[in-house]
Amino acid sequence: MKKFISFSLVLVLVIALLAGCGSNQPATNEQQESNESTSSNENASNNETKYEDGIYFAQEDGFSESSGWKYVVTLEVKDGKIVSADWNGANINGGPNKDTVSELGEYGMVANGGAQAEWHEQAEKAEAYLLETQDPTAIEYTDEEGHTDAISGVSIHVVEFFDLAEKALNKGPVGKGQYKDGNYRAEMSEFSNGWKYYADLTVINGYIVAADWDGIPEEGDKTKDEASASGEYGMVEKGGAQAPWVEQANKAEAYLLETQDPTAIEYTDEEGHTDAISGVSIHVVEFFELAEKALESAKEGSVDAVTTASIVTEEEAFLNAISENGTWIIATLNDLTFDQELVLEGEFHNKDDEAQDLYRKIAPYTQDADHNVTGRFTITAPKLTVKSPNTRIQGGTFVGDVYVESNGFTLRDAKIEGNLYFASEEAKSSSDLTNAAEVTGAVEVK
Repeated sequence: MKKFISFSLVLVLVIALLAGCGSNQPATNEQQESNESTSSNENASNNETKYEDGIYFAQEDGFSESSGWKYVVTLEVKDGKIVSADWNGANINGGPNKDTVSELGEYGMVANGGAQAEWHEQAEKAEAYLLETQDPTAIEYTDEEGHTDAISGVSIHVVEFFDLAEKALNKGPVGKGQYKDGNYRAEMSEFSNGWKYYADLTVINGYIVAADWDGIPEEGDKTKDEASASGEYGMVEKGGAQAPWVEQANKAEAYLLETQDPTAIEYTDEEGHTDAISGVSIHVVEFFELAEKALESAKEGSVDAVTTASIVTEEEAFLNAISENGTWIIATLNDLTFDQELVLEGEFHNKDDEAQDLYRKIAPYTQDADHNVTGRFTITAPKLTVKSPNTRIQGGTFVGDVYVESNGFTLRDAKIEGNLYFASEEAKSSSDLTNAAEVTGAVEVK
């Protein structure tokens, strides 16, 4: 009996070995071609991800509490491939977008933080990486903050860009919004009950991505946002309001970002109150009317549309930027010529930060990451009248006479081919012409 069992086991082993040998036999040419074809098709499918053609857009849900920035991503797909990618940011206080601030050298990652390149330059490399890989999930991070070693020359955290790119692609194409990209601002012409309200909006990919409603004080140095946040305005304590003014203003701003239309609001009375925004009992008509005014020149298709962007390349845009509803800094990337007299007016703060000093800058030049001037441009006009306090002209040439009516005028590393006149001795004595400044004509009070 034991011998029979042993023989049976041997027979089973032999059959098993034969079967194993059979499975290791070389495949026929037909089998090899079939396998190679299947593998090739799988690889092609994996490497040629197809997206629907169109414009994709995504933004973060809110602004960073530490930096004040909110990131946005715009992608364009043609023939199933991502052909352009833009990573940008909007600030909670409105103003120029992050690309623009960085390009102007105002973000200061290199000068202030010792970075190897400015933010916009590193962002461009992240964008290029996505165009190469065609897959926002292909990036690998080295830490929880979202830094990576996969992109040479990039030290900033890039997780926001790739996460938003993935979000945009998952959402599908949405197209462009109804407005022209840029920074738009409108301000009341007079003070009302101690405040002069303004609205400052940022548009990226045609969408309003940031909106700031605030008030300049007739007395004191704190804006209405600041006075409310510190408790000095005291709507809750003194007036029994349901929330401080700044919190209600934030909700009005959020409503505009949601509706994308300042005329969509409905009021319940002549004072401009509304039931459309939960938790808001203040009158909001000032904000939405100012937003509407600011966006008048932002409508796509408008023949006379001119943005109040900080960087301008056309005469009309420059005129808008130097107006009282313009921007704190006006940079041009080319020569500009005017037949009319120019007036720089309105009060602006450095970097649009109300906590900083009054400051206005005309910058007809370009610079690299190390703040070396790479190009200088000429602005030509019969006359430039400077009414904005603490105005600086830097880096280029103005051809024509300059009349300064305000204090704190500075000419730095720049040239005036003409006369420089001051409206008073005080205006002249407060000026600064000591840093590589040149005036070919007279410098006097007139």
